[in-house]
Amino acid sequence: MTIAFTTKTARRLAATLALSSTLVTGTALAEDMPGKGVSVTPLKSSIAEETFQTELVNKALEELGYDVQPIQEIEYATAIVALANGDGTFMADYWDPLHVDFYKNAGGADKLYMEGVYSPGALQGYLIDKKTADKYGIKSIDQLKDPKIAALFDVNDDGKADLSGCNPGWGCEKVIEHHLDAYGLRDTVTHNQGSYSAIIADTITRYEQGEPILYYTWTPYWVSGVLVPGKDVTWLQVPFSALPGERENVDTSLPDGSNYGFQANNQRIIANKTFAEANPAAAKLFAIMELSANDISAQNLRMRDGEASEADISRHVDAWIKTNQDTFDGWLAEAREAAK
Repeated sequence: MTIAFTTKTARRLAATLALSSTLVTGTALAEDMPGKGVSVTPLKSSIAEETFQTELVNKALEELGYDVQPIQEIEYATAIVALANGDGTFMADYWDPLHVDFYKNAGGADKLYMEGVYSPGALQGYLIDKKTADKYGIKSIDQLKDPKIAALFDVNDDGKADLSGCNPGWGCEKVIEHHLDAYGLRDTVTHNQGSYSAIIADTITRYEQGEPILYYTWTPYWVSGVLVPGKDVTWLQVPFSALPGERENVDTSLPDGSNYGFQANNQRIIANKTFAEANPAAAKLFAIMELSANDISAQNLRMRDGEASEADISRHVDAWIKTNQDTFDGWLAEAREAAK
């Protein structure tokens, strides 16, 4: 009887310990993978170089257990509406305040979640080659009201300056169009739009051939690594601040007194609010991730130099994580803590 009792007791104890172990393991797994079973749909614009930032967020979400779907390419205004309606989960490249009209039109804070700054201090504006700027004393965009100055940047012999501009749907095109009216440039400047990557490639070719160039760009982006401001090209000032829509009275002057006609922007992660509220781990991650402009520009330049495939970009992301492992692990730890 004693042996039977002991065996039975031992079996019960073993079963209890096994169940406890299973419960503990399950609890640990749940804490480690708070996104398990939850699908995520990332959105991005047609700018290929935004894939790096997006994939870094994707990798972090996967570490938290989320089922990350392939990136869906859709332009900013439509993407922000899709996020508000729950047809997408997040976008890693919302430009604040450039896209503020898109944000408000989609429902603003009632439908969208946005906390923290993913990449601070992005600049935008107009540049010309330094050789032409120095030779003719061109410092401000409104000097192109002079037909003789504008003709220096004429590519197709119509007498007007050709500005390599911004794709429709990006938001920057609205600012440029507003500037053409505000600074009296309609009669002397043509805003060339289409595929920015193709247009800017042609612009760089003309520069390499010694021709004057006039273009719009932004940082962080690879263009300023090829056409270096202060060395190859010069930022143009604007005569006064002039923005469309909600920002019509905003001063676009920078702290150093420069005025390029665009506000300094922060790139931020924007997400569907219902998803964020139901997924505190992901919401925390979106709020605390931060990526330097230098890191983005360096990766973008690698893409420009031929490393632009999905496999290349994935390798770039993995290399960034390895170099910044403590930071990456810290994000995950904070996100998991937020889910408890």
